[in-house]
Amino acid sequence: MKTKILILASAMAFLAFPKINQGQVITLGTCANFVLFSTNGAVSNTGISQYTGNIGSNNGSSTAFGNVNGGMHDMDGTSAQAMTDLNTAYGQLNGATATGFPAPLLGNGQTLTPGVYSIGSAATLNLGLTLDGQNQANPVFIIQITGAFSTNASAKVYLINGAVACNVYWKVEGLVKMAAGTTMRGTIVANNAAIEMGTGDTLEGRALTTKGAITASGVLAYTPIGCGSPVLTGPSAPPLGSTACYGLFSSTGAVSNSGTSFVTGDVGSNSSAPTGFNPSDVTGTIHSPDGSTAQCASDLLTAYQALNNLSADITLLYPAQFGRNLVLTPHTYLMGGAATLTDTLYLNAQGNPNGVFVIQINGALSTSVNCKVILLNQAQSKNVYWKVEGAVNINDNSIFRGTVISNNGALGAINTGVLLDGRALTTGGALSTTAVHVVATMIPGNCGSTGIQQAGTANSEVSIYPNPFNASFTLTLNNVMSAGKVVFEVYDVLGAKVMSEEIINQTSVFATDNLRPGMYFYSVFCNGKNIQSGKIVSQH
Repeated sequence: MKTKILILASAMAFLAFPKINQGQVITLGTCANFVLFSTNGAVSNTGISQYTGNIGSNNGSSTAFGNVNGGMHDMDGTSAQAMTDLNTAYGQLNGATATGFPAPLLGNGQTLTPGVYSIGSAATLNLGLTLDGQNQANPVFIIQITGAFSTNASAKVYLINGAVACNVYWKVEGLVKMAAGTTMRGTIVANNAAIEMGTGDTLEGRALTTKGAITASGVLAYTPIGCGSPVLTGPSAPPLGSTACYGLFSSTGAVSNSGTSFVTGDVGSNSSAPTGFNPSDVTGTIHSPDGSTAQCASDLLTAYQALNNLSADITLLYPAQFGRNLVLTPHTYLMGGAATLTDTLYLNAQGNPNGVFVIQINGALSTSVNCKVILLNQAQSKNVYWKVEGAVNINDNSIFRGTVISNNGALGAINTGVLLDGRALTTGGALSTTAVHVVATMIPGNCGSTGIQQAGTANSEVSIYPNPFNASFTLTLNNVMSAGKVVFEVYDVLGAKVMSEEIINQTSVFATDNLRPGMYFYSVFCNGKNIQSGKIVSQH
């Protein structure tokens, strides 16, 4: 009988124990959309910082922020609701029953497992703290600090075995101060106190306070994904129609080239014959005004109107400060005037290969020398669209990605050394290129005019098909199987070798998951002698 009572008592105690590690959920409500928020206090930034998520205060102002991948909400309906939701979340965090009691000095190689941890004084994070999710389905970590919380320089929080930043919470009863170079993960909720972020800090999470100022200087901060956050798909892509067959096109202006340029896709104008292009350097057809260019002009207007009619999700407030390592996610973005892309722009699809990015610019677009558009987390250039109300100037040695549609503006200079992984199209205006590489992405299979065919013929030493290819291509040796050692090499448009394989079979299939969409050059060597070279196009 005593044994049964003990078992029953143990079972009851277990059931009463907080089930944090079984997936307790903290309800953030609308404040989950904020990366920085104060219910009562100023929110300010210095230096060049990158933010993904809303920023604001329900009783104060947000000042000195550049372009933000989110909305600015000061003392409006959105901030009022966020204040209510933050107070609710704070109550849940404050009321969670502790399951562990670590020392005030966190880190130094320490590992915590899912649970609620309480520190009854001020706390400091030093070096590295690892949060181990133990491969649980929904591991939650809550760290309650009854006092201020600080981090030492370059302190870091690591997540392993299924731990995710969206399930990590820091409830602090005092000032939060992060030293330079800190990498913080999780949602910070400071109660009646300020939050200070130092230069070079990274926050994968949120910095929220029930009352107090928030200051940040030169930081990277972004709301975490997962835990029910929406998968961003962006807007619907515009219908390109026959414009998808073209790499370079103008409806009513001259199309010209100087220097040696390589183009994958058709080249054309609906008003005059293109000039300066070497047909052997164009993997496609060079069109004088014909039925194809007439159809392209009509389809281009339809694509432009589709982009122009999209309602913007996010307004980038400072077009002249575009780029500068800004990170964007699948949305429709609007800039209200001429934009200058400086340095680097990152497009982060957050793991969704179908995420669409549309950037509407109500003015001209120019870039700095050596600027780059970099694709992250399965973003694809075929899903990137630029709608520009004016001229476009892409400066020397830049790497630019996406389909550019200029409305009644000259694509006046796609300059020396530019790689355009996409298309340059204008509804009205001249288009000029100088020693560039243009690779139109995802050329439809019905573009018979593009002239992209099998690399090599039955009479060639080597045949490669299909071309363009998606996930793989097949290489066949026609006449050199017994001639000696055969090596197949592939180079990108900048001349870097991306593939080198010895061929030992007459027919070989190559997977191409590691090749981004674009044009590549290949060479086949037999006993060290180049026996065939050509161009191939990846469209996956």
